[in-house]
Amino acid sequence: MAVIEVDGERFQVAERASDPGVYDIRWLSGPNEGYGFATSSYSGERQSEAELEDAIRNFLSQVGSSGYIE
Repeated sequence: MAVIEVDGERFQVAERASDPGVYDIRWLSGPNEGYGFATSSYSGERQSEAELEDAIRNFLSQVGSSGYIE
């Protein structure tokens, strides 16, 4: 489990032990406690930090003023 910062926001990233290449990402600095998303690679391979950051940026681009994806 790791904490990474993307565009001033903090996220906890955990790879699922039972599903290689699947990550649960929780928005630590967001307005809604426990809110986040999951991401995965198509091949089941581990994602690089840059790939995870891209997934997080994509998530953030979809979040509206409510703090949730709209």
